[in-house]
Amino acid sequence: MNLYSFARGLVATILKPLYPLEITGTHHIPKDGGVLICSNHIDNLDPPIVGVTSPRPIHFMAKAEIFNVPVLGKILPKINAFPVKRGMSDREALRKALSILKDGQVLGIFPEGTRSKDGKLGKGLSGVGFFALRSDCVVVPCAIIGPYKMFKKVKVVYGEPVEMESLRKEKASADEATEKIMESIRALIEKNK
Repeated sequence: MNLYSFARGLVATILKPLYPLEITGTHHIPKDGGVLICSNHIDNLDPPIVGVTSPRPIHFMAKAEIFNVPVLGKILPKINAFPVKRGMSDREALRKALSILKDGQVLGIFPEGTRSKDGKLGKGLSGVGFFALRSDCVVVPCAIIGPYKMFKKVKVVYGEPVEMESLRKEKASADEATEKIMESIRALIEKNK
């Protein structure tokens, strides 16, 4: 068993009793090929929650600062996390993310780039649209519906893939693609509140 599988099992064992999960729509995640899972971001627990609810292993971008934390910085790369420098164009992180998608793996991303302070969906950053347009991946929206309160249900809803082919053909901008993805996440949140 690799460290990712072990960590996933451990996190599930700890989190599921504390925050009972209602998971729907995992059938929308293709069994193979590149997939970009795009989720809203309401809590620090979102990455592990998406990680334990996805049927496939996920690679996550994480802010570069946490890779400097002793012990954690050594574990993160072994559980499919890689650093991204926030507030600037991090070419290495962009290349890494695209190669994950082109290699037929799953990339999890929180398009808002940071946690929402009020629980409302914020504006998406253009990076998510860039990944969606520059790879042939399937884009799956995800809504996490909390709030995270001990022993209260947290819903994790995966929606139908976002249609990207027409935007790729039209050579749409990254911002346009991001907006379409954010609309899908917003619709999922509204429908499942």
